[in-house]
Formats: sequence, C-alpha cells, structure tokens
Amino acid sequence: MTSDETRWLSESEQDLWRTIREFLWLFPSAMDRQLMRDSQMQSGEYSVLAVLSEAAEPSLRPADVAEALRWDRSRLSHLLRRMETKGLISRCSDETDRRGHQIALTELGQATIENAAPSHVTFVRETLFDSLDAAERRALETALPKILESIEQQGLKDSSC
Repeated sequence: MTSDETRWLSESEQDLWRTIREFLWLFPSAMDRQLMRDSQMQSGEYSVLAVLSEAAEPSLRPADVAEALRWDRSRLSHLLRRMETKGLISRCSDETDRRGHQIALTELGQATIENAAPSHVTFVRETLFDSLDAAERRALETALPKILESIEQQGLKDSSC
C-alpha cells in the first residue's frame, strides 16, 4: 500500500489511538505487578486457574482452555508444564481420547485461585470499572467485541498472546 492509498487517521483518531496504545502497554504491566505482588503468580497462570475454577467439569482438555483464553495451544502447553511443576494443576489421560490429556486444579491450585481472586478483582474494579460511568461501560461493552471481531476477521489474531 502506498502513501497515497493510505486512509490516514484524523487528529482525534490519532489522539484516541495513542491513548489506546498507552493503555495496551500500561494495563497488562500493572496487572502483572499486582498479581506478582499479591499472589506470586503471573497473569497467564491466574488466567488458566480462573478458567479451570469456573468450568462446569472437574477437568478440561488443554485445547478447551486455550480456546477459552484465545491462546495458541503451544503457548499454553509450556505454561501448563510450569504450573504442573508448581503443583497448581494435574494432568491425566483423557478417557475419551487416549492420545490427549485432561487438566484439573489441584488442592493447591484451588487454594491459590481462591486466595488470589479477591485482590485481583479489587485491582480490576478500581483500575477499570470505578473510573467509568455506566454510559462509558456500555460503550466499551459495545466497542470491544466489534474490535475483537475485526481482528479475527482480518486473520490478525496473534497466536502467541
């Protein structure tokens, strides 16, 4: 695409893009610091524990966890190995597919997510929701799914995230 073909951002769009870009850098870092400070875990570990703790079944296939988190399966596989070593999850053979595995929370994993959740929810509430009024929250509820859909339609989903 040449410069002549580019649909350049307006000044207000540039300002909004800069704000979004800053948010994309600052929020994940702040969340990681909060989780490490309060719970000695990474955000990826918290995310996996949350998916497992909220599941209707006592165990899930790794592919189901990856899908729930919109992660690449290889990234999840490496994280699951580390979490198993820490004693947060266990793996067992999948009864329906002997080639695969099921993952489940251990007692330590369950206790870890239960202990981490209150301070993490407080962080999310105070950082995101308390700063927005009802109309602003509704605007995000409308806008963010559209942006995610656009990313997926363009095939731009980063398999490493």
